[in-house]
Amino acid sequence: MTVENSARKSRQRGDGRNAFERFVEVVTSVVSHAPFFYVIVGALLLWAVSFPFWSSSTKWELAVHTGSSVLSLLLLVLLQNAGRRSEQAAHEKLNVIATALSDLMESRARDDEDLADSVRTLRQAVGLEERH
Repeated sequence: MTVENSARKSRQRGDGRNAFERFVEVVTSVVSHAPFFYVIVGALLLWAVSFPFWSSSTKWELAVHTGSSVLSLLLLVLLQNAGRRSEQAAHEKLNVIATALSDLMESRARDDEDLADSVRTLRQAVGLEERH
């Protein structure tokens, strides 16, 4: 079974993502669009006009610093997870392309020793032997 066939079967079975990964995808989609920016700006404006209602300016400043720190940390973790999964998907696609290319080159390499060397170099470069 080739890599391309196993990748196709994996996609046909379902996306294989757990609840956290689906959550990350939804959050990434939400925070990467303009409405999220407007919500954050609105929250900052509400915080700014709420100054007279706080007993001290230190508590007022602490509220926004704590909130923004927590939000930043959560978004960093979620976006890092999304980036890692995207990178893995790109690598898998490149591996499928490299496999197809090396198979094509190998079918033509029977008559050309230089091409056979190139096939071996390509397979070693992307680690195709280790995955099969």
